[in-house]
Amino acid sequence: MRGAVANGRNMPANIVVSLLDERQDYSRLQSEEARAAAGRRSSLSVEVMFAENNALVQIQQLLAHIHASRESRPAAIIVHSATGEGLERVARNAVKAGIGWIILNRRVDYVDELRSARPELPIARVSLDQFEIGRIQGRQVRKLVPEPGLLIYVSGPLDTSAAQDRLAGTEKELEHDGFELKVLNGNRTEEGAEAAVASFLRLKTGGGRRPAVIVAQNDWMAKGARRAGMAHEPAWQSVPVIGCDGLAEHGRALVKGGTLAATVITPASTGSAIELVADWVEERRLPPADLTLQSRSFPPEEALPASS
Repeated sequence: MRGAVANGRNMPANIVVSLLDERQDYSRLQSEEARAAAGRRSSLSVEVMFAENNALVQIQQLLAHIHASRESRPAAIIVHSATGEGLERVARNAVKAGIGWIILNRRVDYVDELRSARPELPIARVSLDQFEIGRIQGRQVRKLVPEPGLLIYVSGPLDTSAAQDRLAGTEKELEHDGFELKVLNGNRTEEGAEAAVASFLRLKTGGGRRPAVIVAQNDWMAKGARRAGMAHEPAWQSVPVIGCDGLAEHGRALVKGGTLAATVITPASTGSAIELVADWVEERRLPPADLTLQSRSFPPEEALPASS
């Protein structure tokens, strides 16, 4: 057991899980899944940290663990990075210190190099199929919207591979449908999406046009974007709004209540990452370089009301 070797005692191996923002539904789901998965494995303990959506805060938190005394270092770090490049320098420091590194929901190349350099450590990417999430949202648009028109697309920061791939999936799915995409950065938050959409709608160069549909990369941004549209023109409450993450108590509840037309249920990647580390701790079984998780439409695509 890695924890026993590191500590000289028969103690669980400590896993540090670094997430974006405790205020975000998906980050809270990731935290809950990590704790639940670790709770099923007596070989592990887990420490969850939130970075307040701030790369500098996240780097400082992680370096404190990496540069701790040898007996206090974690066996592995699981991280949903606040930066698009996936904290490569931090990852290299972690692996150099003998700490495993699992990166969540980021398409980064350095993982392959680190795996070659330290083949004895658990180093991997665990991700959602972000491109397919975008395609699901594109199919939802096609089902819900009777005529193509302006599609306001509210993205997270486009320096991240997740945001890029989701946008690319939607664009690919709708490339022959005649929609005009306007991409806005909602910075992952309800307030950011509301401000971005409000600013766009104030523009004189066509910004005030009624959109055919609003698509957002998470349910909070979808909610903020809808509120901005209704503040601009109350009649726009009939504009369909599509979100993502689909937690039962938030995204799916918003769909059931009529605030959103649809969402995408995305599984938490932390539980699967914890299982990969547990297999390494208990059996020295190394993880694959990539593990990809699948998402699904809510309501199911076949149950979406057809546009008329």
